[in-house]
Amino acid sequence: FTVISSSEVEAGPDIEATRARQAWTPGITEFPVFRVMSYNILADLYADSDFSRTNLFPQCPRFAMDYNYRVRLILNEVANFYPDILCFQENDRKVFKHDFKPVLEKAGFNGEFNKKGGQVDEGLSIFYRTTKFKIIESKGFVFHEVLETRYKHLMQKLNKDLKERLLARTTAVQLMALQSTQDEKQIIIVGNTHLFFKPDADHIRLLQTDMCLTELRLFRDEIMKANPDKTVAMLFCGDFNSTPPFGVLQYCREGRISEGHPDWSSCPGEEVTGLSISHPFSLDSAAGTPQYTNYTVGFKDCLDYIFYDTINFDVEQVVPFPTEDELALNTALPNASFPSDHISVVVDLKWKQ
Repeated sequence: FTVISSSEVEAGPDIEATRARQAWTPGITEFPVFRVMSYNILADLYADSDFSRTNLFPQCPRFAMDYNYRVRLILNEVANFYPDILCFQENDRKVFKHDFKPVLEKAGFNGEFNKKGGQVDEGLSIFYRTTKFKIIESKGFVFHEVLETRYKHLMQKLNKDLKERLLARTTAVQLMALQSTQDEKQIIIVGNTHLFFKPDADHIRLLQTDMCLTELRLFRDEIMKANPDKTVAMLFCGDFNSTPPFGVLQYCREGRISEGHPDWSSCPGEEVTGLSISHPFSLDSAAGTPQYTNYTVGFKDCLDYIFYDTINFDVEQVVPFPTEDELALNTALPNASFPSDHISVVVDLKWKQ
């Protein structure tokens, strides 16, 4: 059987590093185990510019920065990691609508998109495998739209410069309540976010994390009230733009940040004083603190986490991350083999019986 192409035929991308990871996920999990994937996929609106190509990602060939090329690599990851819950950050609306939603629906997923604030047309999306879960409810918040109402108590503690900076942020949180189809007494509240990125903004990321956890708590309480006979567990995924051992990781794990924490003073002129924060959950990072989840020319470290409810889940497996040799083979990410500057975080969780 012979096929003759009328156009140029090129070799496919070298995805051996990804295939090595996918060897750990040969198929769909079986209850009581389920697989979670969190992935900042690098929005096309940030990748498709001369500045990105020449300054941010100069190592990446122009063809490999093209949205159509990268989407196929991302969908290959999804198809062969076999996730049951999938959280994307930096998801362009056009990619959600024209690529992810139609393709993933055919693969047995449903999903929803929440736009972040501001003029950019990208945001957060959560997909779930319909044979494993059914949706109860979903919602989302852009924080600058609710700061003066839902978070008046926090705003009263902040100085004028910090208030203005917070109101200018476009950060959002996406929430979804999923009920297991295999044990209808089990419900998961999934949170998905992408926090502010500036190096001098550890105090802002702490405030944004507290707001995310507040919304998760309120949503959990609402779902628990409507389902008093069911167990309601928590997942909190995203690109937190915070490296170990700064306050975001500490706060999620330990449940409290004192008013003397050094992150409150991360930006001169915007110091937060007299504020301590706490949350009621028992959370830990399912993948721990890998050496890299972001690997660019100018920055290499861990920014992405899947925080899980330690009361209701055990970690069954963490899919290994690429080695540094694999990441550095083409200088940095993205490149012809890796479609984003971030690495997907993939873990298997198990319901505690």
